[in-house]
Amino acid sequence: MTDKPTTELKEYAGGWITERKGTSIPPFLKLAYPIIAIACLVYLFVFMNGEVNHSTRGALVRQFNAVTQSSSGFMYAVAALIAIFVVILLAFVYGKSKHED
Repeated sequence: MTDKPTTELKEYAGGWITERKGTSIPPFLKLAYPIIAIACLVYLFVFMNGEVNHSTRGALVRQFNAVTQSSSGFMYAVAALIAIFVVILLAFVYGKSKHED
């Protein structure tokens, strides 16, 4: 029998997620999370009214927008929710961990 060093594991979500105690978030994820969230926000602003400048379907999108009267206010509200999420995400990713021991 070999003596393996025991590491203390912490379980979250009823055992669905486990991690070693004292483990930090990898630098790649610290960079990827905010980039993905900000890309979603930029995508929302660029395509807020659809792809109106597309060579083949742009005219159809413009006609659809004219008939349906798209709501820019709602889209800005969604963008504000994404921005709030980005701020909370950055606070979580770069903040100090407060795990229960």
